[in-house]
Amino acid sequence: MHVIQYIAAIDQGTTSSRCMIFDHDGAVVSVAQKEHRQIFPRAGWVEHDPKELWINTREVVASALAKAHLTESDIAAVGITNQRETTVVWDRNTGEPVYNAIVWQDTRTDELCRRLGGDEGPSRYRKRTGLPLSTYFSGPKVRWILDNVDGAREKADAGDLCFGTIDSWILWHLTQGTHLTDATNASRTMLMNLETLEWDPEICAEFGIPMSMLPEIRSSSEIYGVGRPQGPLPGIPVAGILGDQQAATFGQACLSEGEAKNTYGTGNFLLLNTGTTPVPSKHGLLTTVCYKIGDAPAVYALEGSVAVTGSLVQWLRDSLGIIQSAKEIEALAKSVDDNGDVYFVPAFSGLFAPRWRPDARGAIVGMTRFTNKGHLARAALEATAYQTREVIEAMRADSGVELASLKVDGGMVVNETLMQFQSDILGVPVIRPVVNETTALGAAYAAGLAVGFWESEGDIRENWAVDKTWEPAMDEAESTRLYAGWNKAVERTYDWV
Repeated sequence: MHVIQYIAAIDQGTTSSRCMIFDHDGAVVSVAQKEHRQIFPRAGWVEHDPKELWINTREVVASALAKAHLTESDIAAVGITNQRETTVVWDRNTGEPVYNAIVWQDTRTDELCRRLGGDEGPSRYRKRTGLPLSTYFSGPKVRWILDNVDGAREKADAGDLCFGTIDSWILWHLTQGTHLTDATNASRTMLMNLETLEWDPEICAEFGIPMSMLPEIRSSSEIYGVGRPQGPLPGIPVAGILGDQQAATFGQACLSEGEAKNTYGTGNFLLLNTGTTPVPSKHGLLTTVCYKIGDAPAVYALEGSVAVTGSLVQWLRDSLGIIQSAKEIEALAKSVDDNGDVYFVPAFSGLFAPRWRPDARGAIVGMTRFTNKGHLARAALEATAYQTREVIEAMRADSGVELASLKVDGGMVVNETLMQFQSDILGVPVIRPVVNETTALGAAYAAGLAVGFWESEGDIRENWAVDKTWEPAMDEAESTRLYAGWNKAVERTYDWV
């Protein structure tokens, strides 16, 4: 008798942890999700409790299995995908974190990044790592922990501390203390050489990070170990790891050079597959590993990250109380005909790609007595689309690739008003797939390929299906006028701090 099996994916994100179970067609069989606390000790500081992340991960795995009446023996393999750059340092002997996880949005390492840049400034390590020196990446966060947590430096020098991004932290607890990461997560630390896919000893030395702390770098799809007996998935192969945006790119089947996807989440992340050669950016984008499947050569991507998109809707809900729930924003935005010349630049933690202005802060400009909360809601949604256009223009300038269409995923793509405006402002079709949870799906594919559950990348392409396409409907003069207004608004936010 043939046993039907499934693939599980653990998706440890910025605001919640979830487990999703997929069948061979890439359809969702079960999902469980749990939010965790956002800890803000000071302005600009963002932390998570690493133990809470692991406890919640255990819970959602058990819950997803229970909802579908499955046991671990029904699972062929598990993949992990994670919020990237978020940094945990823990004791190798006890597994206890020495400090909270420092989240990717955290800006406490601003001064440290300036010091590390020296005379060369933010681009000091760009050639080797593909990244500008920024508070966004893990390397400076590790250094901050070593400098500021009592006893951490001594323990690290003695070889007693482990550093990991969240994938490594989850893998360590899921297995018997396996200390690994994959090339996509390693490429976000500022400590890995993009060409060799190995830790760069010189950068580590200049950052003051002992190499004994670092996890071993592996491909994104291979068996790293099996679930420990007391864990939530005993004996199950852990066989895929991809940083969340790379996982979404893989799940969206952007497997050929020139294919791009945009994820609309807490922030927005646009990745363009550039094939097996890293493309250096001259326009403020990141060069990053897109995925590496087993022994095959690594595939690279250009990435543009926008810090605040979905979290702006949360802010309107939680801090201003303009809406009661995130889904109300669409109706509110549709209560007005246009933005009323109001622009909302959500530079709450500076501006990310392609501007990289940590000195910028949020602004709402162009208001008159005529402005109402509908205009604010619309301006908030439009900000997401304008920021996406900036990133796409930078990608075109770097790669010479003309975008023919944009595949989209993430929480905000249910907002049809936003999707239509996105298509209008870009002048290209915007395509939403049937399975919107492409991040978890990408991790599932990576794990399934490693254990032969899926034969090849051809299976992934076959599973991908269109749900809805939006075509541009705005005349070009109008979209140009709106975009010019946006640029004017953004420049008003510079040099604030």
